[in-house]
Amino acid sequence: MNGVVKYVCTSRKRGTVKRPVDGAHVITDHGIQGDAHAGHWHRQVSLLDEADIATMRARGFDIEPGAYGENLVVDGLDLESLGIGTILMVNDVRLEITQIGKVCHTRCAIYYRSGDCIMPRAGLFARALSDGTVRPGDSVTVSQRVPRETLQAAVLTVSDSCASGTAEDTAGPATAALLQEHLQARVAWTGIEPDDRDCLVNRLEDLSGRGIDLVLTVGGTGCGPRDVTPEATRAVLDKEVPGLAEAMRAASVQLTPHAMLQRGVAGIRRSSLILNLPGSRKGATENLEAVLPALAHAVELVRGGRTHLNDERSSKVGDLPVIPGSPGDGRR
Repeated sequence: MNGVVKYVCTSRKRGTVKRPVDGAHVITDHGIQGDAHAGHWHRQVSLLDEADIATMRARGFDIEPGAYGENLVVDGLDLESLGIGTILMVNDVRLEITQIGKVCHTRCAIYYRSGDCIMPRAGLFARALSDGTVRPGDSVTVSQRVPRETLQAAVLTVSDSCASGTAEDTAGPATAALLQEHLQARVAWTGIEPDDRDCLVNRLEDLSGRGIDLVLTVGGTGCGPRDVTPEATRAVLDKEVPGLAEAMRAASVQLTPHAMLQRGVAGIRRSSLILNLPGSRKGATENLEAVLPALAHAVELVRGGRTHLNDERSSKVGDLPVIPGSPGDGRR
């Protein structure tokens, strides 16, 4: 699978259109030198397919390179088939796809300049894994392909002691292993946060905006004064899926009456299914095993029927209407 860089675009300020340049220097774990979106985060370099831009031009929009805030316009590469974790090579520069699409909350200069913003639907975002220079005409190849249909998961351990380093996290890794073994999921992200409601809300909002299908939290579901995971989860959910939490409690109560005290919830935020598990390794794995048979189908439903089974793209340009209020906040 080979493609070519049609344009390299940069900007000094977020929320503005980017301008074509003759070339740009990419810095490891930073992005394009001098670009407004470079930095130590997961959306350092953005990519759009030339075919998607051509579709917008065919609809009557006068689109210039960089109009959607994209860094690289790529032609001849099937971007819509690539999932999170895919490694692209642009000459010697290695880019890892970290996010598919984005959520914008307000309209910005990009929207008003082009009449629409396709970045929320069709954009790919990447992290720079190596230094190098990118120029128009450079070849783009797929070094490691992760299919778009792959189930992507994140495991968030919630524990003051694990966050401080005074205790070892065993439940999180055990949970991730179950997902890989039984659902063939790719665990795209793992991490630890303290039992702090605001921290958890911020992290859940971040993860559910990356195109991750399944977000599992581990810990903070009991009746202790610091157990706030259900409250943080409810604060971000668009809607609950109570049957999953009920099934986990029903299964666990057959093993211990203490399971009645678990307050975990389950629900959907955007295109992510979020599920709270208990904090012990035994409790987390038992609860997850209780609902594993339903999770693949649940992900399929949350994806809107465009599933990991039929590999149909959910963000195809021109196939979906623009969600009111969603295009282009320019923050990427």
